[in-house]
Amino acid sequence: QVQLVEFGGGLVQAGGSLRLSCAASGSTLSISAMGWHRQAPGKQRDLVAAISSIGRTNYVDSVKGRFTISRDNAKNTIYLQMNNLNPEDTAVYFCYAVNRGLDYWGQGTQVTVSS
Repeated sequence: QVQLVEFGGGLVQAGGSLRLSCAASGSTLSISAMGWHRQAPGKQRDLVAAISSIGRTNYVDSVKGRFTISRDNAKNTIYLQMNNLNPEDTAVYFCYAVNRGLDYWGQGTQVTVSS
């Protein structure tokens, strides 16, 4: 069983930056991938970025060149560095992990980008 806790959401002006963190605890040794999804009001939850246990990354096209996902295996933590934010990035961001074929989700953290 895996528990995920996100940090770093908040309010930022367009063009600004935020850094999200997600700390995993519990049975973390079998986690094969971690990442971030986001969900805006009235929209579905979509993948933003993901990173595998060997460091391979994947990004949705709209954030490529602006967002960077990274992983600190010693701390069982992933990060999402978000630069040049725009109002379209406003959403609740959810950390996720895949552990032995099962999906685990954090509680979500609100990111609001003002114009």
